[in-house]
Amino acid sequence: QVQLVESGGGLVQAGGSVRLSCAASGRAFSSYTMGWFRQAPGKEREFVAAIAWNGRDTYYADSVKGRFTISRDNVQNTLYLQMNSLKPEDTAVYYCAVDLHGSTTYYLPREYDCWGQGTQVTVSS
Repeated sequence: QVQLVESGGGLVQAGGSVRLSCAASGRAFSSYTMGWFRQAPGKEREFVAAIAWNGRDTYYADSVKGRFTISRDNVQNTLYLQMNSLKPEDTAVYYCAVDLHGSTTYYLPREYDCWGQGTQVTVSS
């Protein structure tokens, strides 16, 4: 298994920026696709972004494309999500997750095997 711990959330004004981090330990971090998801109160968990093991292939939800950037450091075993031009509708608990079995449907929460505890991001208008 892989243990994941998110950090970096907080309160930010609309238009501001936040960088989330996800520290991984356990199995070889560099071998797996990683993803960020978010869940707002009363809503289902939704896909935000994913990154392949090599860091070169990245995928984004339409709602965050052009504003968020996912990256990874396979030496430091850390996943990042740089969030710019934040909007109140970005308010949610953000989770990082790892896909240990190589699924191609990176946007589906059920394809991910291990999850962090989540970090709250609140964007005020």
